Amino acid sequence: MSCAICSIRKEKRFCPAVHGRICPQCCGEQREVTLDCPSECSYLQQAREHEKARDTSELDRDAFFPDVEIGEQFLYEREHLILGLSFALAKSARANHSIVDRDLISALTSMSKSYQTLVRTGLIYEQPTANVTHHAIAAEVEGMVKEFREAEEKHRGFSQLRDSDLLKVLVFLLRMALARTSGRPKSRAFVDFLFAQFPEQQSGLAAPEEPASRIIVP
Repeated sequence: MSCAICSIRKEKRFCPAVHGRICPQCCGEQREVTLDCPSECSYLQQAREHEKARDTSELDRDAFFPDVEIGEQFLYEREHLILGLSFALAKSARANHSIVDRDLISALTSMSKSYQTLVRTGLIYEQPTANVTHHAIAAEVEGMVKEFREAEEKHRGFSQLRDSDLLKVLVFLLRMALARTSGRPKSRAFVDFLFAQFPEQQSGLAAPEEPASRIIVP
C-alpha cells in the first residue's frame, strides 16, 4: 500500500490527522504544517521529545519586546498573576479547538503592544485586528485581569495591580510561547504545555481559603 499523502512511498505508520497510513517522510515534512496533528499522536510526541530547542535568535528581536525587563524577583512576586493569565490562555484554547500557538502568540503580541503604549503614554490603544479568534483570546485574558483586580480589592480593600506589571506578565508569557512553539503553522506545543499545567475543570482564581486553586491572592 502506498502513502495516503504522496501516493509514492510505502506507508508505514497510521496518521490520525488523515485517518490513513502514511510514510515517515510525509509524516516528518507535513507534521503541523499541513496536518492538524492531534496531541495524542505518538509520532508527534516522539518528535517533540527528540526535537532540538527552537533557535529564537533567528526571530525578529522586536518580537520579544527587548526593552521590557523582567527580573526573577518580579516573577516571584507576580507568580499568581502569571498563573492566572496562563490559565486564561488555556481556557480560551479549550473553548476553541482550532486555536494553535500562532493564535496565542498573535494575541499576546497585540495585548503587549497595547499595554506598552498605555504604560508609555497613558493612552489606551487597541491594536487593530479583524481576527475573531484573537479577540476572544484577549477577552479571556482581560476577564482574568478584571477578576484579579476584584479579588485584590475584596481581600485588601484596594488593587495594587499596575499596568506596567501586566505588560511584564504578558511579555513573559509571549517569550515563553515563542520559545516553546515549534514555529510550524499548526504547532500546538505551547497550547499542550498550557493544558498540562491546567487540567480541565481547574479553577484559575480563588481566595486563600480555596487551597485547590492555582491562583491565590496573598
